Amino acid sequence: MAITSKCCQKELDEYGACVVSHPVSWQEKCVDLKLRVAQCTSSHPVIRKIRSDCAGEFSVFERCLRENQSSAEACQPHLARFLACVETVDLSGIGKQ
Repeated sequence: MAITSKCCQKELDEYGACVVSHPVSWQEKCVDLKLRVAQCTSSHPVIRKIRSDCAGEFSVFERCLRENQSSAEACQPHLARFLACVETVDLSGIGKQ
């Protein structure tokens, strides 16, 4: 989430402001901004590199969350492995971070 926030802060801020401004109808009123956040997170080079290099670790973590919806704490070891992988990703060849 910190990486997403760093890379897509403008989009997240605009979406968050929209949600706050429309507490009852945000799901309808903020659809375009939500899509902009999704587009940013799926197209940013840093996030794409992490998704590529740590895809296996993330998939295991995501599967654990689906299988343990009432007890996300069970997935803490998988999250730790994913975050450890993220720390090893070489971002030096990627433009603006």
